[in-house]
Amino acid sequence: MIIGVPKEIKQDEYRVGIIPAGVEELTKRSHTVLIEASAGLGSGIDDSDYVKAGGTIVKSAEEVYGKADMIYKVKEPIHQEYSLMRKGQIVFTYFHFAASRELTEAVIDSGIIAIAYETIRTDDGRLPLLTPMSEVAGKMSIQEGAKFLERPMEGRGILLGGVPGVAPAKVTVIGGGVVGTCAAKVAAGLGAQVTILDVNVDRLRYLDDIMPGNVILLMSDAINIRRTVAEADLVVGAVLLEGARAPVLVTRDMLRTMQPGSVLVDVAVDQGGCCETTCPTTHSNPTFIVEGVVHYCVANMPGAVGRTSTYALANVTLPYAAQIADNGWQEAAKMNRAIGRGLNVVEGNVTNKAVAEAHSLSFSEALS
Repeated sequence: MIIGVPKEIKQDEYRVGIIPAGVEELTKRSHTVLIEASAGLGSGIDDSDYVKAGGTIVKSAEEVYGKADMIYKVKEPIHQEYSLMRKGQIVFTYFHFAASRELTEAVIDSGIIAIAYETIRTDDGRLPLLTPMSEVAGKMSIQEGAKFLERPMEGRGILLGGVPGVAPAKVTVIGGGVVGTCAAKVAAGLGAQVTILDVNVDRLRYLDDIMPGNVILLMSDAINIRRTVAEADLVVGAVLLEGARAPVLVTRDMLRTMQPGSVLVDVAVDQGGCCETTCPTTHSNPTFIVEGVVHYCVANMPGAVGRTSTYALANVTLPYAAQIADNGWQEAAKMNRAIGRGLNVVEGNVTNKAVAEAHSLSFSEALS
């Protein structure tokens, strides 16, 4: 199979879909790997590194898309890439369809086989291709939140961990999954007073065992969310519903109860956001203010730490990419049910129920 790796063109995106070790592995399996020139530079990978591993450098995205049987990348295709996709081509990447009807319709019209990283789910419920980026985003949410609490960044002028004689910041983390856990660990490590809210009591029990004493665990309900948001200096939205739009849990009315200069970091922005006032932002212009609250809603947070993110992501995507390349998408999906769950749109048909429901579209089974 010919596998194509284009350069990511979303604003401030520095990741790339494959590392040299992945190129070496795929070429050993008799596949051809085409990489767009300079695709890896944002992650510190030179074209020569790919060539040494057996890859072939091509000049343009048009050539990558035009020749490849499978496109292997990081972010969802954006407008400039829609016309490059062709019927029957496999595109293996993050899609987050529920957050964009335009993207969904473009992929339907293209006739590609869209295999989404974020819905690859193992039989035991893990999301292995989402986990490493959730870890990065969770840790970054506190790093960025702490920065934007500084007064020059229009925040309240609060040091997250405080100092002796001065209280630390209060951090509310909505969602106790991978993002929320990583966020809470970093915030607690810096000395903040942290509250995690989650709807799963078993998850709260687990977190109670592993978290330090400055982390409080609460059931996620409307009353607890309202109270903890009102008290928080920093709120982290860490909610995930697999393949679906994130539920809106923080309303504009709740923002009005927060102190001016408080910060909201909505990591769920890729799935539409869990705050009513969330709108996607970029690393170049990451924040806006609503009701006096600084909103940080960058839709590709891990892209800022391209080298770490690229290697973390490529380590987990490669086995799935190899299985798809070795066997074709249909056979791979039959052999590995996790890949089958990754099928979101197949040759014009929406094959993920959550995506179909998000946009009121017809649902079809991916495999007969």
